[in-house]
Amino acid sequence: MEKKQFQSESKRLLDLMINSIYTHKEIFLREIISNASDAIDKLCFIALTDDKLGMTRSDFKIHIAADKDNRTLTITDNGIGMDLDDLENNLGTIASSGSYKFKQDMAEKPEDIDIIGQFGVGFYSAFMVAKKITVNTKKYGSETAYLWESSGVDGYTVTESDKADIGTEIILEMKDNTDDENYDEFLEQYRIQGLIKKYSDYIRYPIIMEMTKSRVKEETKDSEKPEYEDYTEEETLNSMVPIWQRRKQDVTQEEYDRFYSEKFMTMDKPLKTIATSVEGVVTYKALLFIPSSTPYNYYTKEYKKGLQLYSSGVLITENCEELVPEYFRFVKGVVDTADLSLNISREMLQHDRHLLTIAQNIEKKIKNELTSMLNNDRENYEKFFAAFGRQLKYGVVSDYGMHKGDLQDLLMFYSSTEKKLTTLSEYVDRMKEEQKFIYFATGDSIASIDSLPQTELLKSKGYEILYCTEEADEFTLQTLMTYKEKSFCSATNDDLGIENEENKEEEKDNSAILTFVKETLGDKVSEVTASKKLVSHPVCLTAKGGISFEMEKYFNAVQPDSGMKAERVLELNMQHSAVKTMEELIQTDIEKAKKYAEVLYCQALLIAGLPLDNPSEYTDLVCSLI
Repeated sequence: MEKKQFQSESKRLLDLMINSIYTHKEIFLREIISNASDAIDKLCFIALTDDKLGMTRSDFKIHIAADKDNRTLTITDNGIGMDLDDLENNLGTIASSGSYKFKQDMAEKPEDIDIIGQFGVGFYSAFMVAKKITVNTKKYGSETAYLWESSGVDGYTVTESDKADIGTEIILEMKDNTDDENYDEFLEQYRIQGLIKKYSDYIRYPIIMEMTKSRVKEETKDSEKPEYEDYTEEETLNSMVPIWQRRKQDVTQEEYDRFYSEKFMTMDKPLKTIATSVEGVVTYKALLFIPSSTPYNYYTKEYKKGLQLYSSGVLITENCEELVPEYFRFVKGVVDTADLSLNISREMLQHDRHLLTIAQNIEKKIKNELTSMLNNDRENYEKFFAAFGRQLKYGVVSDYGMHKGDLQDLLMFYSSTEKKLTTLSEYVDRMKEEQKFIYFATGDSIASIDSLPQTELLKSKGYEILYCTEEADEFTLQTLMTYKEKSFCSATNDDLGIENEENKEEEKDNSAILTFVKETLGDKVSEVTASKKLVSHPVCLTAKGGISFEMEKYFNAVQPDSGMKAERVLELNMQHSAVKTMEELIQTDIEKAKKYAEVLYCQALLIAGLPLDNPSEYTDLVCSLI
C-alpha cells in the first residue's frame, strides 16, 4: 500500500497548525463535530429533492464513542460521506473546503442551506491530540467505501473498506501522555460532555454518546445499605435549539433568567434582557443582558468584556471584545451569525465590515434600551446607574471625549434642590432664566459638599447644584464642557457669573489686609482675594488654573510621587467677624494677626478636604489663641 505525501505547502501548514494556529487543544472536538454537521447538512439538503434517500431530518445524528482501553475516540455521522476524489481533494490538500464548494454548487438556492465550515483545515486540528487518524467513509450514491489513514506530516494512505452505510467515521488514536500533557482527559465522558456543552451545544443534530451512570441495585432498594451498579445508556449531549433562535413570544422571562444564570454563572437575575433579530446587509440574532449588580472583579484586569460569538450555533469565541464598546463592557450575551468571514483556525476573526456592522448595531441597540429604561423605568435605571454609571463616565472621558455625545444623556448626578439623582437634560429644563451656567461642586460625600462655603451664594440665589462625589465626575464634566449650549461651572470658581451684593461695596478697601495675608502665608497660596461667593463662612480655597483640588487628591492617591498640586487662592469673607478682627489686630498685635491668617488658611484646607502640612502645629496655634 503506497503512502501518499501531502502537497509541500500543505505539509508546512499542517505542521504550523498542529503546533501554532490553535491555542487550545480542546478545539479539535468542536471542529470535527462541526464538519460532521456540515456533512449531514449536505445530505439533508439532497433529501429534500431525492425521495430515494428515504431519510428525514429526524434520522440524522452524530455519535461519539470513547474507548479507554484502546485509547481511541470515534466520531461518527450519517451525512453525505466522501469518495476517493473527496478524500484526495479535501484531506490530501489542506485548506481546500468541500463545504464551501458544495455551497457554491448550490448557489441557485443559497437560502436553503447553511454550511458552518466554509474552510477545510479544522479536521487537522485533531492531530494536536491524536498520533493517528483513521477516516472510514462512504459517499451517498457511491458503491465503494474508503479508509483514509495518516499519522501526520509523513503522509497518508487510502484503501477500500467494507463500510456498508453512508457517512463518515473518524477514529482518533490519542497521543501518549507526557509530563506536561494528559491526553487521556479527552477520553473521559465528563470532559467530552463539557466540551460539547461549551462549543457544540447548538449543533442542530443530536450528538449522542453512551454514558456510564450509577443506580441502586433493584434487590437492595429497601435495604439500609443499598448497593450501587453501573449501567450505560445513550444520551443526547446537546440541546440543539439555542434560546435566542426561538421566537421572543415563545420564551418566558424565567427561561431567559435561567439561561443568563447558567451561561454566565451568576445568582442574580439580569436587570434588562434584550433579544434582537436583524436581517439585511448582515443577518444575526443577539441575546443581551444588562446585569443587576457589578461583578466582584469588574474593575480588575481579570474581568473579560465581550459577547459570546457563534457561527450558526457553533461557539467561535467566548469573549469577542470587538462586539461591544468599552463603555458598554458590562453587557453580557451572545451573538449568532453565519455572515462572518472566519480564518483557518475558527478562533481568530477577520475584521471585516460584517463584524463592524454588527458591533455598530449592537451599540445602538444597547443605548436605545438604556434610554428607554431611563424614560420609562426610572427605578431600574437608577439601579443600573448605581452599578455602572461610573463606566459611562469613563466612556465620556476616554478617547479624548469622542463618545460624549452618545453618552451625555445617560448620565445622572445628585441634585441639591431635588435631593435625588437627575439628568443633565432635567437640570437644564429647570434652570432659571437668568442663570448662565450649569453649576457643580465636588467632594467626598453629599453631606460634605452640601456644607461647602462656596455653595452658599448659589443656594441663596436658588440655583441648582450638581453634587459630584465620584472621582470621574469632575473629569466627565470638564470633558463635556457644555450641554445644550450651557457651560459647566464649578462652585469653587472665582467667577460664578453672579454678584454678592453684601460684599460688593467692600472691594475698594481691602488691599492692605489682602497684602498682609499673602505676605504672611507666602508660597502656600498663589493669591489672596476678597470673596464674591462667601455668605456666612469666613474663608475658602479655590483652585487657579486647570487643576482642581479633586484632581490633586485623585492623582496623588493614584501616584503619590506625582507632586500634583493645584494653585491655591485664599478667599476671605470681608464681612465676617473673624476677618474683621484680624484686620484690627494688624494695627494692634501684628504677631497675633499672623496667627489668625495661619488659622484661617488651615481651616480653608480642611474645608476643601486637603491635608494639613502639620496638624499638631495647627492645634498648638489654635490653643494659643484660645
